[in-house]
Amino acid sequence: MPVIDVTDLCKSYSGRTVLDHVSFSVEPGEIFGILGPNGAGKTTTVEIIEGLRRADSGTVRVLGLDPIADAAALREVVGVQLQHTQLPDNLKVWEALDLYASFYEHPRDWRELLDEWGLADRRDTRFAKLSGGQKQRLIIALALVGNPQVAFLDELTTGLDPQARRATWELVKQVRDAGVTVVLVSHFMDEVEELCDRVAVFSDGRIAAIDSPAGLIAAVDAEHAMRFTPAPDAAATAIDLIRDLPGVSAVTRSGAQVIVTGRGDFATAVTAVLARNHVLVSDLRIDTRTLDDAFVALTGRSFDR
Repeated sequence: MPVIDVTDLCKSYSGRTVLDHVSFSVEPGEIFGILGPNGAGKTTTVEIIEGLRRADSGTVRVLGLDPIADAAALREVVGVQLQHTQLPDNLKVWEALDLYASFYEHPRDWRELLDEWGLADRRDTRFAKLSGGQKQRLIIALALVGNPQVAFLDELTTGLDPQARRATWELVKQVRDAGVTVVLVSHFMDEVEELCDRVAVFSDGRIAAIDSPAGLIAAVDAEHAMRFTPAPDAAATAIDLIRDLPGVSAVTRSGAQVIVTGRGDFATAVTAVLARNHVLVSDLRIDTRTLDDAFVALTGRSFDR
């Protein structure tokens, strides 16, 4: 049985449709990513799953529980890290963890979380005195202190430096390996590619695609480029040979370099025709398609941070 099962979810505000029959499921033990431009409906979806908002229609089940009817039971099995969370300025780190642990029947030992999230040396520091990254790590630790079966992490590494981001990724993998299912809302494509088993891409209140990051990239016929430098006397010949090949959309020159833009597996056809005609090239490079390319192709726009 899926850990999260969402069926035909609809939500409107003042006559504006925010969610239009959204359906997906999250399997046990996976890190499930949610991507989408601002206003695509991803935050509303997550808040409905968490029980913070009511849907107009459709059904949601989390571990078999209705987020509204079974709200008290749901709070015992989920942890939530919101994008914007504030604590009282004078609250100490250990006090916050101890307070949140008291909300649950079977919480984690918050002292372990201090060590896991690099906060042991800030145990007695007041919230207002923490750096942005330290505040973020504390908020994540608070989401995990209830020993949840499902954790919702929204903008997980905002405010963290590159080293801290990668350290946090490893901790999230450990959370998943410990049996916690993770729903991750992120603006960072590298984070999604590194962490997520599957990703739902939202666009205009609908799900444009659900697949692994690699599957999304492979399925999208986005334009990409290859570059090479032909022998000085072979540039014109190379261009004539490749400009009409299937999949090739443009051939341009930049100094001594030839840049070929196209779709699909056009690069194989280009290299094959050059080899057959004994055109010598150097510095051959094929630009790989990325999750950014897939996102733009699916939503029609770049990611709006």
